[in-house]
Amino acid sequence: MTSKLIAPSMLAADFGNLQRDTEMVNNSDADWFHIDVMDGHFVPNISYGMPVIAAIKKHATKPLDVHLMIEKPERYIEEFAKVGADIITVHYESTVHLHRTIRQIKDAGCKAGIVLNITTPLTVLEDILPECFMILLMSINPGFGGQKFEDITYKRVKNLRKMIDEQGLDTRIEIDGGVTDKNIKKLVEAGADTFVAGSHVFKSDNPTATIKALKDLANS
Repeated sequence: MTSKLIAPSMLAADFGNLQRDTEMVNNSDADWFHIDVMDGHFVPNISYGMPVIAAIKKHATKPLDVHLMIEKPERYIEEFAKVGADIITVHYESTVHLHRTIRQIKDAGCKAGIVLNITTPLTVLEDILPECFMILLMSINPGFGGQKFEDITYKRVKNLRKMIDEQGLDTRIEIDGGVTDKNIKKLVEAGADTFVAGSHVFKSDNPTATIKALKDLANS
């Protein structure tokens, strides 16, 4: 059985105490750091770029899962790899030459994944699935943290898991947006195995305990 992974989203961290929050994730049961990069074009928000990722990498002892919510991500793949990305996911909707971009990520020494917005049909993945380490399904509209989870995600996860299994692949399914202790179990049952949690972790009274609770629920 595939182990279930938790990736706290650093978008919800305290940027005045970035080293402290990075070390909290290091010392927790989390598996990865989730890094949301937004450009103000592909999504209506701007997050952070290379210097902040480099600062996190300097203290991180776990892989950086870099989610590019930017137009034409192919322009920056090598730079993200240089500042410390271990996994790079790009939106299907953001790049014209998706296959080339996925190969570019791998050539830069990173694991490659594709992100789909809620209304993008899963069928677009059929031919490129074998190239992917992971598929990230958005369970909110990308751009802002703290949004409510969209229930259509359960059905999408089930259908994607079926597609992956039919091709005999071990591609991971990551969920980003509104993941909490209330829905993580149902997402695991649907077939997801990797979970981004931002506000739920960093706005809790005890982020370390919250991460542990999510990890225990996902793997129980």
